[in-house]
Amino acid sequence: MASAKFQIERKCEICGKSFIAKTLTSRYCSKNCSQAAYKQRKKEELLDALKREKAARVSKNQPYLSIADATALFDIGRDSLYRLIRNKQVRYYNLGLRMIRICKADLQERFNLRPYDERRKEKQSEVKTYRLEPEDCYTIGEIAKKFGIHDSTVHLHIRKYSIPTRQIGNYVYAPKSEIDNLYKP
Repeated sequence: MASAKFQIERKCEICGKSFIAKTLTSRYCSKNCSQAAYKQRKKEELLDALKREKAARVSKNQPYLSIADATALFDIGRDSLYRLIRNKQVRYYNLGLRMIRICKADLQERFNLRPYDERRKEKQSEVKTYRLEPEDCYTIGEIAKKFGIHDSTVHLHIRKYSIPTRQIGNYVYAPKSEIDNLYKP
């Protein structure tokens, strides 16, 4: 990716240090932070895959579930389940040491039985609405002056990041929230 002709001061997402971003998409201050983020992302993907696999293995016709099966199937934390048991808000049986079984019907009443992937897709598919009135927007010239970059660079970034615009007369307006988010320090 080409480096920027202007300077953007950003904060590293891993260590929190301030740094000058070489590109508009730079998120980390060093190679070490970038590698740490990559490892963290891969670890989360592996854990998600394990949760999906465990949820798929749980029998659908079991009336009582183990703690591990319930956490995988309903995507709730172990501590939350133990709190429900302690407060006697769900029916359960203790069959011995580390053999607690929770009533599946009680959990279905309290929580939605949905696959883990569907929740993630719902969060991603949120539709943003913008007010493109002149008082809520910057003109291209204002953006160029405020952030010290060229007009053509602003146009490129608006197209690249699919930022909505509105033309009124000779002026092209872009929402302040998106522009501030794009060029934020």
